[in-house]
Parts: sequence; C-alpha cells; structure tokens
Amino acid sequence: MTRTGLTDSHCHLDHFSAGEMPEILARTRQAGVDGMVTIGTRLSHADQQKRLAELDSPELRVWCTIGTHPDHVDEEVLPEVTELVAMADDPRVVGIGESGLDYFHGQPEIRPKQHESFRVHIDAARRTGLPLVIHTREADDDTLAILRDETESRGAFPFLIHCFSSGPALAAGALELGGYISFSGIATFNRAQAVRDVAQAVPADRLLVETDSPYLAPVPRRGKRNEPGYVAYTARRLAELRGMEDAAFAEMTTRNFSRLFSQAV
Repeated sequence: MTRTGLTDSHCHLDHFSAGEMPEILARTRQAGVDGMVTIGTRLSHADQQKRLAELDSPELRVWCTIGTHPDHVDEEVLPEVTELVAMADDPRVVGIGESGLDYFHGQPEIRPKQHESFRVHIDAARRTGLPLVIHTREADDDTLAILRDETESRGAFPFLIHCFSSGPALAAGALELGGYISFSGIATFNRAQAVRDVAQAVPADRLLVETDSPYLAPVPRRGKRNEPGYVAYTARRLAELRGMEDAAFAEMTTRNFSRLFSQAV
C-alpha cells in the first residue's frame, strides 16, 4: 500500500501503557499519520520493541529499531557487532539505534564507552544496510568526526540525525556524507529559530519529521505529554516554513522515510 500520510520517524511507544495505547493509536491515525517507528534505547529491551511493532496494521504501520542510547552505555553490556546484526534480522526491525553521543548527560569518564558503542552500532548499520538513528547532544564535533572517520576508513552507511538541535556545521557534514536529518517539536519552539534555519535549508530529499514522544511536544501542545499524532503540528510548521502545502510536505517526508528505511514495507 502506498502511504500518503505523515510518518513519525521516531517515537517511544514503550513509555505508554498498554491500556492507553488504543486511544493513542486512534488519535494518531485521526491526525493524518499512517506510519511510525518506535525506537530502542536499551538493547536488552529489544524484544519489547519488537512486540510493540506488532501493533502494526494496514491503516497504521508500526516498526521498530533496536540499540542502546548513549545515556545507557554504562548500564548495558556492549554487544559484539555480530550479535547486534543477528538481533536486527527480523522484519519488524527497520533500523539500528538509537546510538550516538550525549555530552549533556554523559560525564567525561563514560565518553570513551559512548564512542565505542557508537562505532559498534555504525558497523551494524553498515553490515545490515539498515539506517542508524543517531542521537547527538552537545557533541557536534565528535559526532561528525566519528561519522567522517567511519565513512572514510570503512565505508558509507545509511544514517539519520534525529531530533536535530545542533548547529549548521553538523547538518552540512551529515548531508555531505549522505545522511538524513529529522526535526521534532523543537522546530516549533519560539526560541528555536536556528533549528528552523537548518530545517529550511535541508534538501527536500533528506528531510524527515518525528515526535520523539513522549518528550518535546510541539507548539501548541508544548508542556503536555507528546504522542505520535502530534507530529502533524511540527509538519505543519515546517511546511509553512518551506512554502509547501501540508499534503505535499507529508508526501515528501514519507517518501524520504521510505527511501531511508527501505525495510519498512
């Protein structure tokens, strides 16, 4: 089925209870969303993500990724890349991660482990062909340095900088390496003009949207618990920014999603 609605490329369904899920999914579909990816943050919880992907239906597609967030590298066992690749060999899994670097939460002593985990996830993305979902916070220079080193020394791999809130240098570097960039509700915040400037400049074929729900609810829901259907607010703001109709923007970003997340069929 060709999807024409919006795709929430990054949400965390494991933060919602089973009892409230039917209403959340119904509101999501009513908002014009017909696909979403629930993102793994602990590899030890990969089976939970896969079970959540079983919420998939013809009307509202649901997929998952598996991996360990940089905030949890000191709590999770660093996997062998072959183990991660084997765990990702599942039709419900359409991406690796989220992985990356977080220097806001991560103290200097755990940064080497973040780097090591990041490179393992990169290797898994390269071997599987699944896109790596990258989290980066206050670590622009090191994130870009690792992306360049891995690409130049071992070969290209598909990736997405999610919930973009970094500077234009990281955006330009990621795009140069063939990456995609996804924008969350941050792009609707009054003080986020710098993020909107990047969103306006990203090429039309590299732009995705997300919620990162239950976090970062967009205006006019800011301060509330976010949910996948609220991606429509972010999409509307970005469509306006780029001078596009809502339907055209949804078609563009979902087409980009399908190109990057090629296993999401």
